[in-house]
Amino acid sequence: MGVTELGKLIPDNLRRRIDFNQLNGRVIALDAYNALYQFLASIRQPDGTPLMDSQGRVTSHLSGLLYRTINLLEYGVKPVYVFDGKPPELKLLEIEKRRRVREKAVEEWVKAMEEGRRTEARKYAQRALFITNDMVDEAKRLLDRMGVPWVQAPSEGEAQAAYMASRGVVWAAGSQDYDSLLFGSPKLVRNLTISGRRKLPGKDEYVEVNPELIELGDVLKALKLRDRAQLIDLAIILGTDYNPDGVPGIGPQRALRLVQEHGSLDKLLNTVLKNAQFPVDPFKIREFFLNPPVNQNVEVNFKEPDEDGVVKLLVEEHDFSEDRVKNALERLKKSMNKVKGSTTLDSFFG
Repeated sequence: MGVTELGKLIPDNLRRRIDFNQLNGRVIALDAYNALYQFLASIRQPDGTPLMDSQGRVTSHLSGLLYRTINLLEYGVKPVYVFDGKPPELKLLEIEKRRRVREKAVEEWVKAMEEGRRTEARKYAQRALFITNDMVDEAKRLLDRMGVPWVQAPSEGEAQAAYMASRGVVWAAGSQDYDSLLFGSPKLVRNLTISGRRKLPGKDEYVEVNPELIELGDVLKALKLRDRAQLIDLAIILGTDYNPDGVPGIGPQRALRLVQEHGSLDKLLNTVLKNAQFPVDPFKIREFFLNPPVNQNVEVNFKEPDEDGVVKLLVEEHDFSEDRVKNALERLKKSMNKVKGSTTLDSFFG
């Protein structure tokens, strides 16, 4: 979320548009929270409220997780969802800031609904996204019953996904954010969970969103950076999840020139940026990106779907349509068999 400005420096020719056929047989570690937020934002009723069951419990995340995962499997993509663990202390200020923003959005949404401003209400509702512990637990239960693996990270999910990609456990990390590159993933695949025809925010226009592949080595070469540490220093100047505002007054191009010319944040803070203020120690941020806590012993095993378990969770507990869920399960079984026969991995089912 915090490295949006860094993305502006990545040349378009390094954002390789790919189709799903090129990902056939690939195992990709998906940022689970990133995906769940996308499902909550996009799967909503006309007034902006998420899908809910008869008890008022949100179900948009379960609907998105079920159908989008099946779509990926039908394309031959093997998703592994990686969940965030305990957030680092470096991020606590940003987490609190986001909480206040969401609470304000809830207030504005209620007000807009009371005044009949439905278009604005939907906009505010999409900003008022909260993922609860119950939602996360339900998502994990659904994945278990679908036979799709998930990994619990000790801290940042993107750090764990990047570690898995760097060690060859998976082919790439999948996320909308660029943090995976800072954490060292050799490959980042974007738009996996939002590909297709999508409405532009705040406009009555639609665009076709395709997956794109970005490679860390290509980015470093194009930006003329020596190594990942320099890329991290660049991101710190522009803003990360741990110092969202970056250094005020310095845009992407100037920040890049400063890193290229001076070589490191250490030298910059002793010269050009000696008056720069950071909410947390920038060197602790750099160290966290270079050496984040990760689970080094990860196994990725797909299993046969538990059809009765999926029906119980979605139909009996959350009022999903039984016919639709059973149709989805038929697709799931077929797609699992299809991926099982892929030659990319020696063994698919554990």
